[in-house]
Amino acid sequence: MKTEFILAAAEAVNAAILANEAEIESLDREIGDGDHFINMKRGCATIVSMREELATLPPDTALQKIGMKLLSTIGGASGPLLGSFFISMAKAVKEQDTTSLAGIAAAFAAGVEAIKSRGKSDVGEKTMLDVLIPVSQTFTRLAAEGVERHDLLEVLKREAEQGMRSTRDMIATKGRAAFLGERAIGHIDPGAKSCQVIIQTVCDLAGRH
Repeated sequence: MKTEFILAAAEAVNAAILANEAEIESLDREIGDGDHFINMKRGCATIVSMREELATLPPDTALQKIGMKLLSTIGGASGPLLGSFFISMAKAVKEQDTTSLAGIAAAFAAGVEAIKSRGKSDVGEKTMLDVLIPVSQTFTRLAAEGVERHDLLEVLKREAEQGMRSTRDMIATKGRAAFLGERAIGHIDPGAKSCQVIIQTVCDLAGRH
């Protein structure tokens, strides 16, 4: 993992989140607090604005700075969750050999585990973790099996899509959607949709590098 790729991914994800604004906002109006897209947009713009500051830094330091910045600039639950993701990933990147897919998978898993711990949530609760956990587990498994990079990325995109769609039939137990009970059934979680967009975008970018 190189800082150059992190910055390119930030640019690509920012564009993808903006391109999906209408859908994400609609999902959030249906079952969320209405501020999910605003927070995601602010977070993406913040990372993109740090390009000059981050460009010359090693990847672990760049990820650490991103995490700390998100903690202080994003409101709601998103700031602590996303900040923790990047900070934990930074620590893992420092300790892992992230020139390999297995090392990158381990760093991603560390970030996902931080969200899980911070949010006191797990798969099956109609959150972003319904995308992140299956993708992380599949990434770790396929990397360990030595699956070819292109094939691995395609599987991760499909896993993210399936995870996002699985939230449609769940009852939420976290956030504002939890107050809706069974009325939340039939609606995709906005956080899960955002994560699916991000994972697809990063995988597409990685496939071109």
